[in-house]
Amino acid sequence: MNDVSSHSRSATAPVMQPAHALLRQMHRGECSSSEILQDQLARIEASNGTLNAVVVLDAERARQRAEDSDAARRRGEMWGPLHGLPITVKESFDVAGLPTTWGYPQLKDNVATSHAVAVQRLVDAGAIVFGKTNVPVALADWQTFNPLYGTTNNPWDLTRGPGGSSGGAAAALAAGFTSLELGSDIGASIRNPAHYCGVYGHKPTWGVIPMQGHELPGAVCIDTVDIGVAGPMARSARDLRLMLDVLTAPVRAFAPQGWMDAGWRDQGKPVESLRIAVIADDPLARVDHAIVERFHELANFLRTRVATVDEDRRPVDSAEARVVYLHLVRAATGAFMDDAAYDAARIAAVPLAPDDMSYRACHYRGNTLTHRDWFHYDQRRAALKRQWQAFFSDFDLVICPVATTTAFTHNQQGQRWERMLNVNGTPQESTDSMFWAGYPGVVGLPATAVPIGRDRQGLPFGAQIVAPAFADPLALRFAEWLEREWYAFQAPDLPAP
Repeated sequence: MNDVSSHSRSATAPVMQPAHALLRQMHRGECSSSEILQDQLARIEASNGTLNAVVVLDAERARQRAEDSDAARRRGEMWGPLHGLPITVKESFDVAGLPTTWGYPQLKDNVATSHAVAVQRLVDAGAIVFGKTNVPVALADWQTFNPLYGTTNNPWDLTRGPGGSSGGAAAALAAGFTSLELGSDIGASIRNPAHYCGVYGHKPTWGVIPMQGHELPGAVCIDTVDIGVAGPMARSARDLRLMLDVLTAPVRAFAPQGWMDAGWRDQGKPVESLRIAVIADDPLARVDHAIVERFHELANFLRTRVATVDEDRRPVDSAEARVVYLHLVRAATGAFMDDAAYDAARIAAVPLAPDDMSYRACHYRGNTLTHRDWFHYDQRRAALKRQWQAFFSDFDLVICPVATTTAFTHNQQGQRWERMLNVNGTPQESTDSMFWAGYPGVVGLPATAVPIGRDRQGLPFGAQIVAPAFADPLALRFAEWLEREWYAFQAPDLPAP
């Protein structure tokens, strides 16, 4: 079934158009930066009270910047590929003059004096940052709520979360509050909210986008944080590529084969020659039947359009990938715990049996790994990298789930592993979805989250397109093709401003 033309009525609103279309219209003189910004601010005024996606507004400075961009355009001046485009960014990125709190009330007065490097690159390309979007505390949840800014709701169903940790970002995009978003991802924090809100997001190859300015006060080594990346979010796959080009240029990235120019990239392999592995489910993280069925439909569609589709092959052992990822991701996040939280985690880890590989056990054990033990898991990760590399000698892309279900109802009680989801009639820990986060994440592979359907309740869901390291453009180009040929962004129905 080709769903590329299936959109709700609200998708026709000017602010619901993709960023590249708005940029083209500004270039042609069909609209101005000031008009786009005003439309977005009006939409925020109409609907943000119920969504709570944009939590920091910088409207007056943005209005002046939009007027300046319009005047510059009339003079024939161009600031860059994003000239005059109003955008928002995830609250955890520094924006000069605005607070960066990561949801901690005690950081409400932590006002940035300069832009994060990634934000600066967007500004240098002509973008106008007019606000920041909500996050969970410490960016550590697949829901978005904190004691400082409150709870963000999913624009498809206000009783459900938008995902996390870039949950405010995904909700703002789906609602038409912003043209583009800058997110971050260590545990699917770009991919997960894109999946729950029906938008696009790209987790790039580890290391290709600088992370300076995305850290809590006192942290000076954020670029060395394992697994975590920054990346673009949008309502269009083409917009992801547009934004990624800005965020990664100029950049040089380290790979096992040496220093590589970020011109790597896609060799222009035609879609009809692609070899694609489709993975719809896994015993370690069972996926809702509606999503699994849609993956089979996608595989059947691709069989008529690409060289190879295989639904049986797997790149790595699932249990090994899960255990290595959970220990390493919790080691990375645990490195920034305060002394009291670290001591509590250490006490919780002491009685754990060595063979206990529950999420809870991996969480506390990972938080408190010695360097010797971390190195042991890093060696196991190196073996996984080699297995993925060998797999990509037979396949060009892997398509797999982002999460086990569509967006779930708000559940803010207890630890994350204590919050249960109903998956095909069986209780499942919400943290089981972390398996899909780590599948490409632990080895630093690029993954593009794309919407592929809606369930029987009308809730959107997506897939992630995984490519070899540094082959981000291949995943993005395929995502664009899929957007044109099979399924595109659909907008939720929201009150008109």
